[in-house]
Order: sequence, then C-alpha cells, then structure tokens
Amino acid sequence: MSHEITPFLVEVAQQHLDDVSDRIRRTRWPEPETVDDWSQGVPLAYLRELCDYWLERYDWRACERSLNAFPQFTTEIDGLDVHFLHVPSPHQGALPLVLTHGWPGSIVEFRKVIGPLTDPVAHGGDAADAFHLVCPSLPGFGFSGKPASPGWGVPRIADAWDTLMTRLGYLRYGAQGGDWGSGVTAALGSRHAAHVVGIHLNMVTVRPDPATMDSLTDQERSALAGLQYYRDWDSGYSKEQSTRPQTVGYGLVDSPVGLCAWILEKFWAWTDCDGDPANALTRDEILDNVMLYWLPGAGASSARLYWESFGKGLGGTVQVPVGCSIFPREIFRASRRWAEKEFPDLRYWGEPPRGGHFAAFEQPELFVQEVRAAFRTFR
Repeated sequence: MSHEITPFLVEVAQQHLDDVSDRIRRTRWPEPETVDDWSQGVPLAYLRELCDYWLERYDWRACERSLNAFPQFTTEIDGLDVHFLHVPSPHQGALPLVLTHGWPGSIVEFRKVIGPLTDPVAHGGDAADAFHLVCPSLPGFGFSGKPASPGWGVPRIADAWDTLMTRLGYLRYGAQGGDWGSGVTAALGSRHAAHVVGIHLNMVTVRPDPATMDSLTDQERSALAGLQYYRDWDSGYSKEQSTRPQTVGYGLVDSPVGLCAWILEKFWAWTDCDGDPANALTRDEILDNVMLYWLPGAGASSARLYWESFGKGLGGTVQVPVGCSIFPREIFRASRRWAEKEFPDLRYWGEPPRGGHFAAFEQPELFVQEVRAAFRTFR
C-alpha cells in the first residue's frame, strides 16, 4: 500500500455537466401532492422551481473554484482512496483537527468555517484558538473512493482517519463531527485515545437515561417527543438505506431530480429554516451539496454506510475529553445529564440559540464559537 499523498483538484468535464442538464430536462414528473404542505414529501412546485434554477442559473464552476481554493489531496488507506482538504493554520501551536461530515452532507458544509478556524486572527479572534484543519470525504461520498467489499463501517472509518492524521504528521489531534461524523468522531475518541486530545460533537446520540424517566425536565420531554417524531415520520430514508441501499441507489445515481428530492427533504426537516430550506441555505449551497453526490455517482455508495453501521456499535466507551453543542433544530436534543452517563469526561456543554443538524453550513459563526469554546478546555 502506498503512503503517498497526492495533490487533487476538482475538474469536472463539461460533458458531465451537460448530461445532468439533459437529464433534468427529460425528467418524468409525478402529479402534485394532495396536501398543501411537506407532509407527503417535497412539494412538486418547490422542487420544479429549484430544478429550473439548477438548469438556468446554477454555476457548478463557482463551486469548483471554491473547493479548489483549499489545498486538496488523496491518499490510499486500507485499500481505499481518501479525498480530503488539508488547510494548515498560519499560527504556531495550532491544534490539528479532523472535521467529519455525514449524510446527506459533504465537505461543502465546512467552506465558511475553514477560514475562521485556521486563521482566527484574520477573523477577529485569538491565535490561541487556531486549528490545522483536515476535512475528509467519507468512503463512498464525494471524491473519496467507493468501497468494493463490505466492512467500511464507522469503526473502520475512524481507524482510517487516525491513519490519515498520523500520516500527515499529527500525532496529537482533536476531532469534530455531526451526523455520521459524530459517530466517527466518537469512535476516534474510544479507539484512538492515545492520539486524540478531545472531541466535539454537534449531534449527540446518547441514550436517554432510564433513571431519569420519573424526573424529566421540559427539555428532556421535548427531546423524547422529537425522537418519537423522527421514528414515526422522518426515518424512512434510514430504514431503506440501512436495509436495501443498492435498491434505492439505482434511482439516486440515475435521476438528478430524484437525488435532489431525497436530499432536499432533509434540509427541510433538519435545518432551522421555519419550513423553507432557503431560509437556512441558499439554493446554490443546496445544489453544491447535491452535486457532490451526483457528479461522483455517490447515491448508492453513500447509502451503504447505513447498511454497514446500523446496530454495529462504535467501538467502546469514549475516554477522552468531550464537548457537546446542542443546536435547537437538531434531530435529537440530548440533555447534559444523559450525556454525562456516556461520556465520563464531559467538559463542555453548549446550547446555541439558532441552527439545526447542519450546524457549520447553517450557522458558521455559532459553530466556530462552539468549537473554539470546547477545545479551549482540551488544549
């Protein structure tokens, strides 16, 4: 296995951009929903308007330039090519930090936080809060390779990230993540504690503590209600992806409109958007993220992470210091006392006033504040 680290640029051939436009034009649309809200899924008029924008005004090349403004690389780890951004800080003593996205996110989530985290002084902050950032694309996502055999679940990804960080010369580093990135980050904290100085999670998937059921706070009752709503109305995608990812993958890889709807629904459900994803993210940002799935044909390979990881565990108790930030529109909003049962060294707990599941994407300034505050307790 080669340990070579190879520079990478995003350079999509025009024929692939022409192809997605042609496929959108030839979409066979369903009839409209029979309700006047999102309760049956993405409304036809909303999706058609977004796809018209995709055809007529969206500029992939602008996204390409924004990604290529950051140093990007690939390296082979455990037989798989891993694509990653590596943005060193100009400040001496900066802490290396690996940021991990989830589904249906991508590295585009982090574009607005990379500058403030790597060079806080240039953004009105303190050099003591600086990080050297590493932002990998999960296996089967974005421009990382697609696993050709089973086994690439959360623990193996965490092992690969530790290999990546040490290969870059970072023997002491922090980790941060949400969604699947939260699982990978927690697994780093349990499997590679010798290297990990601390972790920060913006999705905290701890179990409700049975001992608290007779003395629930209002926040905990709200959290349980939110969890029940997710199970009843919002988790169908995960059941499909965790049981039959290949089946759903055919449509996700063949139809850009189908893929867009599959992802857009989650931006509606999981962002702090008051019912309209455009209140949390611009149309360009939404489509940049969709294109990170469409162009590499990652619909099936990304869905397979659910099949690989559901019910498999993360690899042990997290023994390193932990910081948590509970954004108000997160899917599940754990309480501090529940988290303390699972994280023996919980050092930071933040509850920002705005934001949802895609914290760095939606509320970059608040996200940066939370990450800085958490890691001040670890450094």
